[in-house]
Amino acid sequence: MTTPVMSRRDLNFLLYEWLDVVSLTEHPYFAEHSAETFSGLLELSESLAMDHFAPHNRLGDEHEPRIGEDGRVVLPAEVPAAVSAFAKADLIAAQFDESVGGLQLPLSVFQACMAWFQAANTAATGYAFLTIAAANLIKEHGSAEQVEQWVRPMLAGELFGTMCLSEPEAGSSLADLTTRATRAADGTYRVSGTKMWISAGDHELGNIIHLVLARTPDGPPGVKGLSLFAVPKQLPDGRRNDVVLVSLNHKMGTRGTTNALLSFGDGTHAPSHEEGAIGYLIGEENRGLHYMFHMMNEARIGVGLVAAAVGQAGYRKALEYATVRTQGRPLTARSTDSRPVALIEHPDVRRMLLAQKTYVEGSLALVLRCAHLVDRLKTANGAEERNRLRLLLDILTPVAKSWPSQWCLEANSLAIQVHGGYGYSREFDVEQHYRDNRLNPIHEGTHGIQALDLLGRKVVMRNGAAFGEFCDAVRATLARADGLDEFTGPLARVLGELERVTGLITDPEHVTVGLANASAYLEAFGHVVLAWTWLDLVIAAHGKEGTFYDGKRAAARYFYRHELPAAGTRLDLLARHDRTTLDLDPHWL
Repeated sequence: MTTPVMSRRDLNFLLYEWLDVVSLTEHPYFAEHSAETFSGLLELSESLAMDHFAPHNRLGDEHEPRIGEDGRVVLPAEVPAAVSAFAKADLIAAQFDESVGGLQLPLSVFQACMAWFQAANTAATGYAFLTIAAANLIKEHGSAEQVEQWVRPMLAGELFGTMCLSEPEAGSSLADLTTRATRAADGTYRVSGTKMWISAGDHELGNIIHLVLARTPDGPPGVKGLSLFAVPKQLPDGRRNDVVLVSLNHKMGTRGTTNALLSFGDGTHAPSHEEGAIGYLIGEENRGLHYMFHMMNEARIGVGLVAAAVGQAGYRKALEYATVRTQGRPLTARSTDSRPVALIEHPDVRRMLLAQKTYVEGSLALVLRCAHLVDRLKTANGAEERNRLRLLLDILTPVAKSWPSQWCLEANSLAIQVHGGYGYSREFDVEQHYRDNRLNPIHEGTHGIQALDLLGRKVVMRNGAAFGEFCDAVRATLARADGLDEFTGPLARVLGELERVTGLITDPEHVTVGLANASAYLEAFGHVVLAWTWLDLVIAAHGKEGTFYDGKRAAARYFYRHELPAAGTRLDLLARHDRTTLDLDPHWL
C-alpha cells in the first residue's frame, strides 16, 4: 500500500487554521520564520520520512539490533543512513536557539514534522528523539562548557544521548536507585551501578552521552539525594569509558531501537586507576531529578506524539484497506445475489474507522496544543501570562502522555479488526503498529504514575491553581462556541461534575481513597480534555464546507455521543469513594 502514513491536510489545518502558528513569527524569537519556511520543513519531513524511514520499518522489526562477535551493536545498514539524513536536514537542531546552532523553529511546527517520522518508523526515529531531549536538558542545566562540548555535536548528529533512570531492582521507583557517584580529585566523578531498559543505550551511530541518575556519598535518602551525571561512552581523548553493554532486551515492539542493560564502572574498560566510569556533574548535587524532569516532561509529550502518529499510520492503512477490500452484502440487500461491497459500506466498519479517526486526530491536536503552549511561553507578555501558560501546560502534560498512549493503542487494535484475519498476520503492517504502540502506556512513567502525578500533584499544587486555569480555558472555549449547542451542553455539564468530584476526592479525609482511584480520575479528566479539544477543532471548522471539515464534525460528534459519557461513569465511581481496590486482600487474587 502506498498511502502516506500521516495526513498533510490535517497537519495544515491544525497548524494554520486552528493554532495559527504563523502569528508566532510576529515575535522577535520566531521572526526569521514564515508560513513558507514552515511549509518547506513540513514538505521536507514528509519526503525524508517516506523515502528514508518508512521503507525499512518492517526490516528493523524483523532484524532487530544484535550484538556482534566483536561486542558491538549491529543495526540494519538503512538505519545509520536514515538518521544521518535526518541530521543533515538540520532537524535535530530545528527547535534549538540560534546561539547553539539551532533554527529556532516553533515546537508546534517541529512536532508536526516529527509526526511524519514517528508514523513512518518510530524505532529508527528513536535515536534522534532521545538525542534531542538530552541536548535540551544539557542546554538548560549544563555549564557553558558542557553546552559547547556536547550540545553542538548533538545537533549536528555527531553525538547521541540517552536517559538512564531505571535499574533492574528499582524499575520506576526512583527512590530506590542504588547507582553511586564519587567525586574524584580532578573534579569529575566515578559512577558505578547498573541501568536497565535504556532506549538507544548502545549503537555505533556515534559517541553517546548517557545522562545518569546516581547518588553521591553525602546525599540525603530517597529522590532528594539523586544527582545527574553526563557519562560518555567514549572520552574526549578517544579512550573507551567504563560503560559496558551487558545485554540487549528483546521487546514486543519498536524492536529497531536498541534497549540495553548497561553496567557503569565494573572495571571492563576502566579508563583510570580509580574505580568507576568517568562522569561529569550536571548542575548541582542532589538536584538530579529536578533536572531529569526537564527531559522527562518533554519526553512525555513526545511519547504522546509517538502514540498519535503510530495510531494515525494504522488508521490510514485501515481506511485504505476498507475502501478497496470487498466482502459481504449491504444491510439493505434483499438477496445474496447482490454483489459484495467494500468493507467501508458496512456500518460497523465505519464505526471502527470513525473511532480511530476520533482517537488519533484528537490526540495529535492535544500534543500540538501542548507544543504550542511551549511556543507561547517564549512569546508571552509578562510574568502573569507566562504563569498561566505554565500552569496549563503542567496539568495537560500527564494527559498528553497517557491519553494518546491508551486510546491510539485502541485505534491500532481497531485497525487490526478492520483488516480481519489479515490484520493479525505479519504480512500486513497493522499488527506491527499495534506492537510498536504498546510500549507507550509504559514509557516515561506508566498510566498509573501519570494518574498519581495528575491527581496527587498537578491538580492540588498551589491550591488548585493549575486545575482552575484548565477549567477557565475550557469555559473560554465554551463562550466562543456560538451555535454549537450539541457540544457545549454536554461539555459544560461534565466539566461541572469534574469540578465537583475533584473537590470531593482531594478533601483531606478522602485523599487516600482518591489516589487509589487515580487512574479512573485520569481517564475522566482526559476525556474532558479531549472533548474540549474537539470543540476547539469544531469551532475552527465552523462555517467551512467540504468533506475534510465534515469529517472533523463527524469525529467530534462521535466522541461526544460515544466516548464522553464514559467520563460520567468514572466520575460517579470517584464520587462514591469506591474502596474496591484499596480494601482488596492480595490473597484473593
